[in-house]
Amino acid sequence: MHSLSIMLKIWVSLVLWATFVQLTTATDVDPGVLDACPGYEATNVITDGGILTANLTLAGQACNVFGDDLQNLSLTVVYETTDRIHLKIVDSSSARYEVPESVVPRPDSSKPVSPSTATIQFNFTTSPFSFSIVRSSTNEVLFSTGSHPIIFEPQYLRVKTVLPDNPNIYGFGEHTNPFRLPTDNLTLTLWSRDAPGIPPGTNLYGNHPVYFEHRTTGTHGVFFLNSNGMDLKLTNVNGSSLEYNAIGGVLDFYFFAGSESDPSAVARQYAEVVGLPAEVPYWSFGLHQCRFGYKDFVDVAGVISKYAAANIPLETMWTDIDYMDRRRIFTVDPQYFPLNRMREIVDFLHSHDQRYILMTDPAVPFVPNDTDYAPYHRGSDLNAYLKAANGSDLIAIVWPGVTVYPGETLFLTRELVLNTPQDWFNPNTTEFWNNEFKIFYSPDTGIDIDGAWIDMNEPSNVSPISPADGTQLNPPTSCHQQFCNLPCDDPFQQARDQNLPPPRSNPPPDPNTPIFQNTSTAFQERTGALGSLPVLEVPVVTSLEKRDDILTPPYAINNAAGPLSSKTAFTDAVHVNGLQEYNTHNLYGTMMSSATRAAMLARRPGKRTLIITRSTFAGAGAHVGKWLGDNISAWDQYRFSIAGMLNFATIFQVPMVGSDICGFNGNTTETLCARWAMLGAFYPFMRNHNSDTSISQEYYVWDLVAEAARNAINTRYRLLDYFYTAFHQAHTDGTPILQPLWFKYPRDTNTFPVDLQFFFGDSILVSPVTQENSTSVDIYLPNDTFYDFARLAPIQGTGSTITLDNVNFTTIPLHIRGGVVLPLRVESAATTTALRKNDFEFIVAPGQDGSASGKLYMDDGESIEQSETTSVDMSFANGSLNVTGSFGFATGVNVAHVRFLSVQDTPKTVTVNGATVADGSVSFDATNKVLDVTVGVLFDKNLSVEFS
Repeated sequence: MHSLSIMLKIWVSLVLWATFVQLTTATDVDPGVLDACPGYEATNVITDGGILTANLTLAGQACNVFGDDLQNLSLTVVYETTDRIHLKIVDSSSARYEVPESVVPRPDSSKPVSPSTATIQFNFTTSPFSFSIVRSSTNEVLFSTGSHPIIFEPQYLRVKTVLPDNPNIYGFGEHTNPFRLPTDNLTLTLWSRDAPGIPPGTNLYGNHPVYFEHRTTGTHGVFFLNSNGMDLKLTNVNGSSLEYNAIGGVLDFYFFAGSESDPSAVARQYAEVVGLPAEVPYWSFGLHQCRFGYKDFVDVAGVISKYAAANIPLETMWTDIDYMDRRRIFTVDPQYFPLNRMREIVDFLHSHDQRYILMTDPAVPFVPNDTDYAPYHRGSDLNAYLKAANGSDLIAIVWPGVTVYPGETLFLTRELVLNTPQDWFNPNTTEFWNNEFKIFYSPDTGIDIDGAWIDMNEPSNVSPISPADGTQLNPPTSCHQQFCNLPCDDPFQQARDQNLPPPRSNPPPDPNTPIFQNTSTAFQERTGALGSLPVLEVPVVTSLEKRDDILTPPYAINNAAGPLSSKTAFTDAVHVNGLQEYNTHNLYGTMMSSATRAAMLARRPGKRTLIITRSTFAGAGAHVGKWLGDNISAWDQYRFSIAGMLNFATIFQVPMVGSDICGFNGNTTETLCARWAMLGAFYPFMRNHNSDTSISQEYYVWDLVAEAARNAINTRYRLLDYFYTAFHQAHTDGTPILQPLWFKYPRDTNTFPVDLQFFFGDSILVSPVTQENSTSVDIYLPNDTFYDFARLAPIQGTGSTITLDNVNFTTIPLHIRGGVVLPLRVESAATTTALRKNDFEFIVAPGQDGSASGKLYMDDGESIEQSETTSVDMSFANGSLNVTGSFGFATGVNVAHVRFLSVQDTPKTVTVNGATVADGSVSFDATNKVLDVTVGVLFDKNLSVEFS
């Protein structure tokens, strides 16, 4: 078969065996031992306006539980705004790793406020040093280290705060726990890993060390800006508490006052630190379809045609790694997905106002002797790949076989450099990535994609597990290969053993096979092997001084994959500025996200784009959206997709989020897929996607699912401008686009654990059926006025659970929260482009006080900088609706109707802009109490509609 030179074998063995570590288990230490540590004494405390500084000196005999306690620390506390305190504790004698500013830009702290004006206060005790954050108005303690000493060691940091009994804690992700976190001995681990099946109770793809705590007295938040691996422990033993256990970095905390009455305030305050969400194009809210396992270009074209034939609006077609030549990024398989036929598919989609997206993984095949694969060589010439500890390119195994990871430009010493561009932000790596996107995705000569999808960016190197029984997936072409298992001493042999890249299982199609036959009519009616292996010279190994135990740190976090380096890049890999993967591992996906966004924006300057990633860190939403990973076609995962979505959209400031609808791994069922198609229509990011070893699950496969999808998408599309407005608001100030019930009813304790219902936007309550084969659902309605979305009839909530019966498999229960004016399109359409040509109608749903209000924002849907926008406010009181604002962007449509809800009797007079409306333009539904007024005026100026 294939052969390697003796020198190459020796080199690979030396490099990779040197980084091999034995399996480790999570560290379990008696909390009493940690609480017995001496902590620190605060001295030389200086207060200068809104800034406090102090020296922290070890207050007694060192406990040295996971290393030597540092003797001297420096404390800085800054009242950055009236609602935010920034606390930072660092080693006073030497620099330590901190999250680079290039990854998470810090907010301006140059103008601190006076503590006397702040809504939260920093209090402290000097010896042993402890601190608390209290709410100024009530003196309520929000965070307190109390009797729990701070521990600060080279590879272990510990901070512990007391919590109220039965606290309401939300956040700390990524995970698949309930939205309100259990506090009975729960450990949440932050360390990026590929997690097929997204099992509950384990670390997953992303890292967001932020939580919101909600009380009936208010809501506040805490953000720990640290990218090192960590365990977060919630326990109610001897009182409720939260304990941070990080394996590096510094103690860098932001405390947010939130609000005593409005939980959404803390989300806006968090956005001020990590960045506001990136605005996405209007079309990105349409339906997306993908599958890992489309066999060839004929298969892909056939899916597009079948959606059209089934009258299901398909906005964007996606293709997984199937299109690649031997799984190599920036290639197409010339037999199965020839470039000319792929361009034909894209041209067809664009001519029908549809879009196309392809998968792009980070791993680049390591093929020094294959001169035909130019991307590898261009990256090598730029020295753009992640380095092993000895300075050579880090070797891994992913889909193409033996690979390297983008991430470097040159090898430096291990001297620590803080807050300088690294990895994907490095000019050479950025040049490499931008250039490959420019070439391969060229509108003129390549595949003209409209957005990008990036995966495997933990970075991943994964073992397979079956969603059903924990065994390995089979056949070997399934979603997750073993890839390079530790010790990974011969990755070339492992690649051969795993048959990477996997061969095709079907013969290639005739390259001249006709596609899209009769499809245009349907739309009009609707509106390989490894090859030879390289022989390399033995590289010169650069001597590095070993400082810490980077591969096996003394405190072992509860990483579900085992050792830190298991199934990912080795933690002693070196970054361009000398930082190690040990510290920056959790940032890789977000850095790739930023670079990919930059590459897409360079292709189409001035135009928004959609980037969907798998791995994220705090602040990722400023660049990209997120899908919740490789889930399973199972009812429990259907249910906890809601909590996962709420975490990202409500807490983490990553609002463009959704799960693989109908499930990725395993076989869905007709009823599960029908229910999921309807729930998925209320994910911000709506995509059907499944694996190559699963049955087909496109919506048209079952008549029941097709009908459910059409119904739900019809409602979503009619609400799209309402939701687009919410997304624009999120981009403007960080207000979440999805909200849990307690955000709207913060003093109703019954809402605190609810995570199977949520508000889509500000006012649409979504209450999906969540049990298999059930046609009923118990939902909670707070003490407020609601309206059935289908009938528009009022329902008075009483702060109790009600049962909805006879909910068929093509219906999802929706309610309008009273007090809102909703802008809806009068009907749906086949594409979002066609949708924008449909007229508006306004639904006026009064609250308990009889008033209602709403907003509508419109622009061209794709430009980053808008030259013209339309922004209107809608208000209703005493029978009068007023729509006022600016109309810079031409809507090009009419206001067709206004529907007033909860009207008790037929009005005597109705006027539009002061003119009496003819009787034939007014109808009244006495059963549902709906007054329908035909308006029919161009939506280009202020509007008033009154009845009496």
